[in-house]
Amino acid sequence: MKQLIILSFVFLTTHYLKAQTGIIKGSIVNAINNETIPFANILITGTETGTQTDFDGNYKIENLQAGLYNLQVSCVGFKSKTVFEIQVTNAIPAIIYIQLEENISELETVTIVSAPNDKTEESPLSLRTIGVNEIKRNPGGNRDISVVIQSLPGVSTTASFRNDILIRGGAPNENRFYLDGIEVPNINHFATQGSSGGPVGLINVDFINEVKFYSGAFPANRGNTLSSVFEFNQKDGRTDKWGAAFTIGSSDLGITTEGPTGKNSSFLFSARRSYLQFLFDALGLPFLPTYNDFQLKEKIKFNSKNELTIIGLGAIDDFALNTEDDTSDFQQYILGSLPVSTQWNYTVGVSYKRFHSNGSSLFVASRNMLNNRAYKYLNNDESSEMNLIYDYTSREAENKFRFEENVRIGTWKLNGGVNYEYAKYTNKTYQIIPTEIIFDTLDFNSLVDLHKWGFFVQASKSFFDEIFITSIGLRADANNYSAVMNNLFRQFSPRFSFSYQFYPRWSFNVNTGIYYQLPAYTILGYKNADGVLENKINEVTYIQSKHAVAGFEFRPNNYLRFSLEGFYKQYANYPFLIRDSISLANLGADFGVIGNAPVSSSSEGKSYGIEFLAQQKLSNNIFGILAYTFVKSEFTDKNGNYIASSWDNRHILSFTAGKKFKKDWETGAKFRYASGLPYTPTDVAFSSLIDVWEINRAGTLNYDSLNTLRLDANYQLDIRIDKKWFLKRMNINLYIDVQNVFNSKVDQPAIFNVLRDGDGNNMINAEDPTRYDYYFIDNTNGTVLPSVGLILEI
Repeated sequence: MKQLIILSFVFLTTHYLKAQTGIIKGSIVNAINNETIPFANILITGTETGTQTDFDGNYKIENLQAGLYNLQVSCVGFKSKTVFEIQVTNAIPAIIYIQLEENISELETVTIVSAPNDKTEESPLSLRTIGVNEIKRNPGGNRDISVVIQSLPGVSTTASFRNDILIRGGAPNENRFYLDGIEVPNINHFATQGSSGGPVGLINVDFINEVKFYSGAFPANRGNTLSSVFEFNQKDGRTDKWGAAFTIGSSDLGITTEGPTGKNSSFLFSARRSYLQFLFDALGLPFLPTYNDFQLKEKIKFNSKNELTIIGLGAIDDFALNTEDDTSDFQQYILGSLPVSTQWNYTVGVSYKRFHSNGSSLFVASRNMLNNRAYKYLNNDESSEMNLIYDYTSREAENKFRFEENVRIGTWKLNGGVNYEYAKYTNKTYQIIPTEIIFDTLDFNSLVDLHKWGFFVQASKSFFDEIFITSIGLRADANNYSAVMNNLFRQFSPRFSFSYQFYPRWSFNVNTGIYYQLPAYTILGYKNADGVLENKINEVTYIQSKHAVAGFEFRPNNYLRFSLEGFYKQYANYPFLIRDSISLANLGADFGVIGNAPVSSSSEGKSYGIEFLAQQKLSNNIFGILAYTFVKSEFTDKNGNYIASSWDNRHILSFTAGKKFKKDWETGAKFRYASGLPYTPTDVAFSSLIDVWEINRAGTLNYDSLNTLRLDANYQLDIRIDKKWFLKRMNINLYIDVQNVFNSKVDQPAIFNVLRDGDGNNMINAEDPTRYDYYFIDNTNGTVLPSVGLILEI
């Protein structure tokens, strides 16, 4: 009803309020030393409209019709650059600060175009850049970057409602995230501790300027990762006046406000709260999730040489059980097996950047914390502590510092620095674990104080007017957890990149490197019955992954791109779960805690495949991306044999396209196909035991048959329609998003459950009174999911 009232107001007032007063303004600076560039040319591509920067490097283009524009920027002595998809409105000026790189060509007559944002000296391949408008309009994406990147090559996910990101056959815990250069351990609500996934993203897309996604070729200043790095670059707040945006999405309500806090400073703040709990309750679902998140950024520019950035990101998540709705077998199963959980986390950080004549110095300090609580009572009866079968409370706190120095000397680009981190991990666990013979009881309190340190350096150089570009880097990391991990040179991490432009707009690119990642705190903090850090005794160490990537790229123009890449990843020292006899690489795509168990660093793995990408940036009102990936992912089992891992997706195809129409209408569609993932069958003989079922209330997997079964392939089509109104004092975006238009069904492993009689009592097997009778619940997901969203900006 509220939406109808707002829309009625819009239609009644559009005639009187609409105008063409759009503005693009900002400044052009030298990327090396941040000095302003006077007399640079700025042209709106496809038109003759443009301007030139003044003596202070500032520019302004006025009287523009609302819409999306691409800017072409050029200046003598600098590489030209294209800035894509600048949203111009009548209510809010588009403030765009642009950095140009110096033209260091040895031949004065050579004109060099700046490399696209998705290609650098350090990472000439396996790097993609996603603009904010690409995130917002992605069909089925729900303004969630974890969903949007599934349109890119090399990216897979589990066929469920979670945001587990699987990159080139790697596990969900192998990804790292940075917000304005400050590391953020998690970007999802209801995060799986020891992994990185969750059902809903917590980063507000209204803060984002662009996202850089590395699926390989990681620069040396980004450590502790095996599969990917995400760089979220946030926009600065408005400097002209205060404004706000109100969002009604498919699952939450949000508000974002921004404005000046001083002559040279700006501020952004947002808060969101879900309303899924009310919808789930009305539908009679067995669980009621509630999430809240908060985000802020303060940017202070003391002068042209000194700037300070402060960021904050936090979430509060509650996961309650709806015990009043247990009418179906599936609901009873969920209520019997899922724990009640609460979780909160935050990251606060500050970065100070000082420019000098040929580079910059960067100081970064941050603190992040995760609090995770989960508990379970038999039959959800909390009236007596005797019913308690699982109680887990854990905290992770990290305090980080990083210093970087960036220098340009002729055709050399140099980066180096050091990092230090103090982490504190606490874990209080009580859990009853059924075994083949008796019930084991985990009951321990753990405290781990961890000091980490490292250094990194990278040197890049171009030859023959950038026909050849090479980069070599290294980093080393260590910590005081054990003698196995306190030697920097045991984690010596070299990397090398090479790019050869063998024909105009054609290039051949190569990268190889050795990367290391510290096991999760849940592993480091596990204690055995004797109160000893068992995994320290087991000499757990850093996980190693060796990468080799090579590929060709063809860019016919600034808007069109084709690439073909082949990759190979070899894993060593991967944690192996001693109790279950499986590699931890097969876990992480579920709720709960991963790694709170005895392990050894003995598992090995490999993944390899090819990727193809064809991408059309917005041009002539059309955009699109076609991506295909073939990947095989294998890890060793308890016998040392390579078998398909849980992320062995094989074939992944994605096609996203859209078009902008007159009068600010836009439509888009996304089709995605993926082969089925392997899975492990249930150990029915063990799971059906009465004593076992009464504790677990769920089937136990038969790891002797690890990943011997495979799900069917799945596909999905999503469509989205946007209508925008750009008024004099307000912007309105109404969208309709329909996920799974074909109503395709996605099979999941069938759910083991026990039979009940008419009175709801578990039925004992007539031939073996130690067991329950059992059956399997069909576990097929997939339904048409339409949603309507409304965004107001003032």
